[in-house]
Amino acid sequence: MVTIRLSRKGKKNTPFYHIVAVDKAKKRDGAVLAKIGTYDPAKVNPQDKIKVDFDLYSSWIAKGAQPSETVVQLVKNRSN
Repeated sequence: MVTIRLSRKGKKNTPFYHIVAVDKAKKRDGAVLAKIGTYDPAKVNPQDKIKVDFDLYSSWIAKGAQPSETVVQLVKNRSN
């Protein structure tokens, strides 16, 4: 099963996340199928925090990928 979730990057105490499509059995930071976007909580402007390729996101959802609760909230906040 494919899931859409966050993959942590960045330095210690300075997180940066990639929104990725990955096999559910893989590790959090393991091999990914596709990079869908980014999330940088350090940014001040809320519009700059989240960048998502909505076409790619929609295509993975159509293929049956299940987004995590966090990704659903981030995408919903970004699309508003």
